[in-house]
Amino acid sequence: MESESTSAPLALLAVTHGAPSAENRAAVVSLVDAITARNPAADISIDFIDAQHTDVASALTQATRTRGAVIVPLVLSAGYHVRAGLALGLDRLEGEGVELAAALGPDPRIVDVLAARLEAIGLQSSDALILAAAGSNDPRAVRECFETGRRLAARLGRPVTVGFIAAAIPRLPDAIEMVREVHPGSRVVIGTYLLAPGNFYDSVLAAGGDVVAEPLIVPGSRVEDGLVELVLDRYAEAATAGVRTERGAGAER
Repeated sequence: MESESTSAPLALLAVTHGAPSAENRAAVVSLVDAITARNPAADISIDFIDAQHTDVASALTQATRTRGAVIVPLVLSAGYHVRAGLALGLDRLEGEGVELAAALGPDPRIVDVLAARLEAIGLQSSDALILAAAGSNDPRAVRECFETGRRLAARLGRPVTVGFIAAAIPRLPDAIEMVREVHPGSRVVIGTYLLAPGNFYDSVLAAGGDVVAEPLIVPGSRVEDGLVELVLDRYAEAATAGVRTERGAGAER
């Protein structure tokens, strides 16, 4: 992990779908606190963007107040409106030395946390397991969710069905119905591929599963070290890439 060797300001961007709830804010702030505890001298800021009701590009330019910052979007997979909006916002910031990090997933550290959440709710060998993901109109984001499902299945040594809350198929309620038909009498357990509580997690709770695991970050609970390291690694990768680009441009001049 290279984060300790980078000095660019770290701008964390929490992308929500709808106004963030108090629980959502508390969870994300706990991640910021954990990152700050790991790097107490770092310049870290956090902004929330409601991707459902806000121009993401405009919000990004308003949120990035520091020249030379590295923006880490706190999204597990960047859907089209987020990916395109962030890229457009970055174009508007051209010349400000701002770098945009990759989305957090897929990553084995996320899979570790998903497995831990399932273990915490008592996942049994007889259970039918579904991974609930946000969903997107962007095929790349959908593939990334299926990839996380594949990695979780390999990690647990059991089948995992992916169901989506919005945009992509199968939708989560349909996935639950399908699994009940294939595995009658089995308990349907839902793993939650969401960063924090919020509107999407409420939809998971209401979808009809028998047991639902908590999201990756839970307000009032310790943030997993792997998630902190993941954010810092994304930051370091983008900061290092920016330094290399600047050096290359300098050499060309």
